Amino acid sequence: MKSINTKSAIVHFNENIYTELNNYIKSTKPSKIFILVDTNTHDACLAKFLARVETGDIVVEVMEMPEGEDHKTIDICTGVWEALSEYYADRKSLLINLGGGVVTDLGGFVASTYMRGIDYINVPTSLLAMVDASVGGKTGVDLGNLKNQIGVISEGSMVLIDTSFLETLPKNHMVSGYAEMLKHGLVYDKSYWHTLLNFENLDVLALDKMIYDSVVIKNKIVSKDPTEQGLRKVLNFGHTLGHAIESYFLGNADKVPLLHGEAIAIGMLLEAYISTKTVGLLDQEFKDIEEGILRTFSKVEISENDQKAIINLLKYDKKNSHGKVKFVLLETIGKPKINCEVENGILLEAFKYFNS
Repeated sequence: MKSINTKSAIVHFNENIYTELNNYIKSTKPSKIFILVDTNTHDACLAKFLARVETGDIVVEVMEMPEGEDHKTIDICTGVWEALSEYYADRKSLLINLGGGVVTDLGGFVASTYMRGIDYINVPTSLLAMVDASVGGKTGVDLGNLKNQIGVISEGSMVLIDTSFLETLPKNHMVSGYAEMLKHGLVYDKSYWHTLLNFENLDVLALDKMIYDSVVIKNKIVSKDPTEQGLRKVLNFGHTLGHAIESYFLGNADKVPLLHGEAIAIGMLLEAYISTKTVGLLDQEFKDIEEGILRTFSKVEISENDQKAIINLLKYDKKNSHGKVKFVLLETIGKPKINCEVENGILLEAFKYFNS
């Protein structure tokens, strides 16, 4: 697969990634190499990765963090910053983030802020990180149960996508990443959306092609608006309600936490329904979206009390301005509309429909 040039980085795929990484190490000669993993990727991915990396006499240190969204915190960042300092990382050090979206988000933020910035490379090992989290320069951590409230936009030097790492992934994590791929189709390319609907029957080559296509779509959008002043906001379709739902389930001891993609799938379905009421999405297209999402994602009961708490969390959404909650909605599949305001009555109507 041909490499993809982003605004300040390069995304390499499969057979090219280790050659490109080894050439990068030889040419830049980092003072030290640090590899950030979580407990899962330490066991499932690290040995395979290290076997292909040529570091010569450069010292390599591995730092391990706990896995899971509930560890995407400033406290974990502090631990990583302290470890970098204790091992004398300097401004010529290189941080390689080997893991899913939590590792690439947090590791990118750590690298972007340690000594005001050191080089980093993302090696995503989950489908979610390959198609979305590791690409585009968004880094950061959660603030309590509020998603990605602290962070910066700062691209690393490379993203290295080796789809063989997906063999280590549980099915529910594959499905979680699939939600972001569906989003790319819904906001940018109707034909890609329809291609994705055969996801469960894909062979390896077809999945590789779809991952590549998702990265291409995201890069086209981000390259035109890297700091999310306008166009890039379309990538938040499903995320205004989806992030609030994810935060609520993560922070509520009575609830089973949802994976990111599971919450975003609910958010997309709700926001597609809202689109029929506010911006003219046709009922037939909504039914296609509903059928496409529910083909893969299970429904979750969201009670009236849950709905009120979720709606209250919307005030923390990063797209908001001047005290107004801003949604991304669909006029049609492939044509989103940004900065939409929605009355609470319509939000509650969408939840009522969802529960029905």
